Amino acid sequence: MSIVVPAYNREKYLGMAVRSVLDQTYTDLELIIVDDGSTDGTLAIAEQFAREDDRVRVLSDKTNRGAAYALKTGFDAARGEYVGQVDSDDLLEARGVELTLAVLDDDIGCGLVYTNYIDIDKNGRKLRPGRRCSIPYSAEKLLTDFMTFHFRLIRKSVYSEIGGFNTQFNNIEDYDLCLRLSEVTNVRKINEYLYLYRYHPDSTKVTMDQLERINLCKEAITQALARRGMKGTHRISVSFNPTFFIQLFEDSSH
Repeated sequence: MSIVVPAYNREKYLGMAVRSVLDQTYTDLELIIVDDGSTDGTLAIAEQFAREDDRVRVLSDKTNRGAAYALKTGFDAARGEYVGQVDSDDLLEARGVELTLAVLDDDIGCGLVYTNYIDIDKNGRKLRPGRRCSIPYSAEKLLTDFMTFHFRLIRKSVYSEIGGFNTQFNNIEDYDLCLRLSEVTNVRKINEYLYLYRYHPDSTKVTMDQLERINLCKEAITQALARRGMKGTHRISVSFNPTFFIQLFEDSSH
């Protein structure tokens, strides 16, 4: 089985993410680190791991093209029957691979298994269960709620069947992928907290215009409706619900 870690300028966190994969209780795996044109020490760290552990492969792109491209590169190169993703600033609990792999081994009709996750801060301190953990999965509900969050392990044959990541949806590529997977295979969830999702200044920084992100999600859903034969009877609409606050402040002029 294969785990892909896409990385861009993550020298501060990459080592911890990689170590969490290499220290899995299930050890017969390959780890593919895809450097997406980093300008810091990310690539050097990745290459050092490859020298020290023959389970690690490093793929590098001189140009920063975005997560969809890096993930597609890694997933397409994966040699394992199953392939999963760990972001370069997150952590995978030690039994993450063991438990998700067992589900795919036992259920040939399942092409995607995912887990609960915990939010952590920049220092690795656990904060709270992830917001998406409480949303029950259904292929229909996935049209409006992205509940199939980290950690995900995917059957490689099913990934290939749907054509893999679509770079049209760069930065929402995982949502589009899960929509398409939900249309061709069974999806199961493990109700255990096996992934640590890091919140820190870099992860919350807006990397693209928020309106563009919303429009990409709308397009992914529109395409999903067409694939499901629902385009003639359903359409996606987006509502914006701004919240305003009035704060009392002291006037320094008085």
